[in-house]
Amino acid sequence: MARNILIVEDNPVDRQRLEKLLGEAGYMVATATDGVQAVASAKRSKPDAILMDINMPEMDGYAATRALQGDVQTKDIPVLLVSAKNQKADKAWGQMLGAKGYVTKPFSDEQLLSQVRALH
Repeated sequence: MARNILIVEDNPVDRQRLEKLLGEAGYMVATATDGVQAVASAKRSKPDAILMDINMPEMDGYAATRALQGDVQTKDIPVLLVSAKNQKADKAWGQMLGAKGYVTKPFSDEQLLSQVRALH
């Protein structure tokens, strides 16, 4: 089961909600606010899973997921995309880049936690 989770979210309200939800569920949580930080943090700390927003400054979630999947150090870390983008094309693109799941905002606590549990 994934224990250490990296949350990549530029919106402070969404980031705090995810931190609180996962922390209360027993996960150890680290955060990043954009894709550049996410890739650097993942290489450094090797989290068990990554929750990745898509719309972010610097490097978006798609580019960060592609970078993580293309790097031998991070390619085995499952990425769960968490985004307000809810078109079929968005989800298909995420899958093509190697994301293991997709949660659309707004989401229920249980919806998110069940996706996180399914990562391993």
